[in-house]
Amino acid sequence: MPTTPTPGRGRRGVAVHGEGAPQQGEDWLAEEAPLELRYNGRPFAVMMATPLDLEDFATGFTLSEGLLAGADGIRGVAVQALLEGWVVDIDAPGVAVPGDDAARLLPGRSGCGVCGSRRLEDVLRPLPSLPAGLRIEAQALQRALAQLQQRQPLNAATGAMHAAAWATVDGRLRHVREDVGRHNALDKLLGALVREGADPGDGFVLVSSRASYEMATKAARLGVGLLAAISAPTTLAVDLARDCGLTLVGFLRPGRQVVYTHPQRLVQAPP
Repeated sequence: MPTTPTPGRGRRGVAVHGEGAPQQGEDWLAEEAPLELRYNGRPFAVMMATPLDLEDFATGFTLSEGLLAGADGIRGVAVQALLEGWVVDIDAPGVAVPGDDAARLLPGRSGCGVCGSRRLEDVLRPLPSLPAGLRIEAQALQRALAQLQQRQPLNAATGAMHAAAWATVDGRLRHVREDVGRHNALDKLLGALVREGADPGDGFVLVSSRASYEMATKAARLGVGLLAAISAPTTLAVDLARDCGLTLVGFLRPGRQVVYTHPQRLVQAPP
């Protein structure tokens, strides 16, 4: 069974080379395992992920991929650990899994959000326009960023985890999820919000990675009005954000951030 002494991480032997003789020791490493997603007992995709918060992941993945319009279509999630990895079976009668000749049969690697999608129209799907009402103080992004590092225990131990966080409009972090895959971390976060009954559009999302097209798509599909990334966005992510009304922020660093689309959502605090 793929378990470790501490969930999400495991120790492995290492030899540290530097000055003098190599030193033998152990290192904490991020846990990465194959995760088979099934809908109603039928295989849909195999993802590489950190096997934590899998109910959140199943919910977020289902909604952010547009397989269901709402979480009320998910009747239950069953998680099973096997020798080879993990199986997550989502009971969702409204999801029709195609036959084996058309299914998403390729694996979804840790760094890939659309691996296994076999047609262009499956990837470049239009999104509804986001409402324009959200207003966030620009300094709130800095407050959220200042809290993020302390809310990433697995990354602190392993140095190999991405994080996705949701903050209120004043910059208080409410939820953080970690995973070796940036898309997985975001799906876990969105799933946690939906399962709690929170509206993702009432705050903003901060990710410790680049803002790719897939990340922007997942956020926008769940109604997130502002996505902030520590790294850069891609051209396609900017185009998508501009078209659907998503405020996209990149290079979020202490004292600095770059706004690529819809800057009207960010307001300056009064003096």
